[in-house]
Amino acid sequence: MARLLADRPADTLTIGDMARQLGHSHGAVRNAALTLVRRGEADQSGTGQPEFRANAKTVAAAQAAVISPPGTHAPRVQAATARTAAPAAAAPRQTGPIRRAGGQLYHPRELADLPDVEALNRLRDADVPVLLYGPPGTGKTSLVEAAFPDLLTVAGDGDTTVGDLIGEYTQADGGGYVFQYGPLVTAMTEGRALLIDDATLISPKVLAALYPAMDGRRQIQVKAHKGEIIKAEPGFYVVAGHNPGVHGAVLTEALSSRFSVQIQIGTDYDLALALKIDARVVRVARHLSRQVDLGELGWAPQLRELLSYQKTEAVLGINAALANLVGIAPLEDRDAVADAVIKAVGVKKIAPLTLGKQLPASAVRKPPGSTVSAHRGRSR
Repeated sequence: MARLLADRPADTLTIGDMARQLGHSHGAVRNAALTLVRRGEADQSGTGQPEFRANAKTVAAAQAAVISPPGTHAPRVQAATARTAAPAAAAPRQTGPIRRAGGQLYHPRELADLPDVEALNRLRDADVPVLLYGPPGTGKTSLVEAAFPDLLTVAGDGDTTVGDLIGEYTQADGGGYVFQYGPLVTAMTEGRALLIDDATLISPKVLAALYPAMDGRRQIQVKAHKGEIIKAEPGFYVVAGHNPGVHGAVLTEALSSRFSVQIQIGTDYDLALALKIDARVVRVARHLSRQVDLGELGWAPQLRELLSYQKTEAVLGINAALANLVGIAPLEDRDAVADAVIKAVGVKKIAPLTLGKQLPASAVRKPPGSTVSAHRGRSR
């Protein structure tokens, strides 16, 4: 890996690029590339598809690399069958916190006596598709991004089309039309992970285009592009997200049957405390969550809302943050949320964050550094 990067110092290479040139499985190349980055012997860039490039230490790493004996690694053409032999007792490859592509830290949680990111990587190696389900804001997408640096994502909704998955013709600058491949084709041909977020909001007829890539065929036909056959490279993997409480989300039998492992995701309130979020607000969220579990409420703050609370408090103060927390609750649950906040925090009354009366001109704070010209009447 280091030698390949060192030989092409001016190039940035994706995991798919390197896997094709080295002849190794996508997973092996991914792990090797990330190891070089962790050791400072290569640089990583890219917010979506990660790209790797040689740095000043790569040449030395290539010279010191240990070359495995012939036959140690299976070539890419054999990797699809080799993945099923992943050892269950192998030492975890990833522990947290893990920095996601966007720079945010992800704190792994336990799953089947493993860090969740490690469990997902083992399922990928064994080609076992995973469905993550739970309320919005509990960290489903964050987990997948932390586990798979090569991730492509489709944000599903009721308007998602087959073209959004596979591709469609778009007008070129010269006036003609060219076929632009979609994320499903890209993930298949580059051996990357693909997240279908909010999969249960997508029409079952649209999702049907995905299924041939996930079963034993591992290929699809692009009817809109001359009937082209696209075959999945080793490493191609599908994971989906499902928000059961969202209006219009329907988990069909056809979709459910494609995902052999289904994992429930909830908010880790202990993590919220560890992140220094106001303990009183975390206690409110726990209480409301229990009411949701009992069917008494339909909404409770999840980790996403708690993190937003923390940021709002830092900028606007505790009263505004509490008012905003109440205001983002669904209308039918807002009174219950307000009551819980009042009891926990000790305020007499709380209402959604609302604009008040107009302030006098003398009370309006001017932007830093601006002055008003007395004879021209404008800022400069």
